[in-house]
Amino acid sequence: MISRAVSVAPMMGWTDRHARYFLRLITKHTLLYTEMVTTGALLNGDRTRFLRFHSTEHPLALQLGGSDPQALAQCTSIAEAAGFDEVNLNVGCPSDRVKSGHFGACLMAQPELVADCVAAMNATATVPVTVKCRVGIDEMDSYHAFQHFISTVAAAGCDIFIVHARKAWLKGLSPKQNREIPPLKYEYVHRLKKERPELTMVINGGIKTIESIQQQLQIVDGVMIGREAYHNPYMLSSVDKDIYLDQHAAIKSREEIVLQLCDYIDRELAEGVPLHSITRHILGLFQGCPGAKAWRRYLSENSHRADADSTVIKDALSKVLSWQSFREPPLYQQGAE
Repeated sequence: MISRAVSVAPMMGWTDRHARYFLRLITKHTLLYTEMVTTGALLNGDRTRFLRFHSTEHPLALQLGGSDPQALAQCTSIAEAAGFDEVNLNVGCPSDRVKSGHFGACLMAQPELVADCVAAMNATATVPVTVKCRVGIDEMDSYHAFQHFISTVAAAGCDIFIVHARKAWLKGLSPKQNREIPPLKYEYVHRLKKERPELTMVINGGIKTIESIQQQLQIVDGVMIGREAYHNPYMLSSVDKDIYLDQHAAIKSREEIVLQLCDYIDRELAEGVPLHSITRHILGLFQGCPGAKAWRRYLSENSHRADADSTVIKDALSKVLSWQSFREPPLYQQGAE
C-alpha cells in the first residue's frame, strides 16, 4: 500500500526521470509523479521514452491527460504493465494547450465525464486510480460545486483525490498566474475530508515547510509539494525521518547527494544523455546556502560543453565548498594522495 503522506507534484518539463532519480536520492519514501503524458502521446508516440524509469523511483505514479474513457483505460493498462504504482488523471492543469485538447482543469465542468473516465480506468486496473483536481474553475468556485464534483467522481470508484486548493481561471490567467493569483482555499479540502472521512484527501498548493506539512497532516491524509520541491529540493531531506518516522533514515548532506548522483550521471552519459538534461534539475540543491549562486552559475556555464561529464558536477561542488568552512576535505578528495 502506498503511503501518501508526502508526494511531489507532476510538473511539465520538470519531473522527468532524471529529476525523479535525483529526488529519490534525497527521500526514499516520498511518492513521486511523472510529468503528465497525454493518451495520444502514449498510444501513438515514443512509448518507451514516456514510460522509462529507474527501479529506485518507486513508489511512482504516472499522470495521464485525456478525456476519452476508452483511451484512458488502454493507457492505464499500459502503465500498470510497465510497473507504475498508481495512475493519476489530470483534472487540474489550466493551460490553453491542455484546454484545447479537452482535458485538465476544464473537465471539472463535466464531473459525469470524469466519472466515466475513472470507471473505465478502474475496470482495467489493480493499482490505484486517482484524480488530481482544483477546488473549482472560473465562476464554478463554490464549496457546493466542489463537493458535487468529488462526490460524482467518488461514486464511480475513485477514493483518492489530490486537490490543488486554488480554483483555476481558464481565461485571462497563465498557468503560472493560476498557481499564484487565485486565493488558497484549504478550508474546502478540510471540510470535505471531515464530511467524507472515507475518502483519501491529499492537499496541494503553497505548502513549503516540514512544519506546514505536519500541520496539514493533522487534518488531511497527505500533502503534495510542487515548485518548492523543485526549486529547493533539500527541503525534502528530513521527510523520511520527520514525516514517515523512519528511525533508520539518514539525512544525507548535500555533498553526499551530489557524489551519489555522479555515478548515475556517468551511466547516463555513456548512453548518450547530455549532461545539461540532468544538471538543470539540481540547480536548487544549495538554495539558501553560501555558494549557491556559484553552484548555479558553474553548472549553467559548463554543462553544455561537448566534453562535459561528472567532473563538472564535482568542480561545481568545489566552488560551493570554497564558500564554506569544512573541517575535513570533500568526500571525493578524502584518501587522495
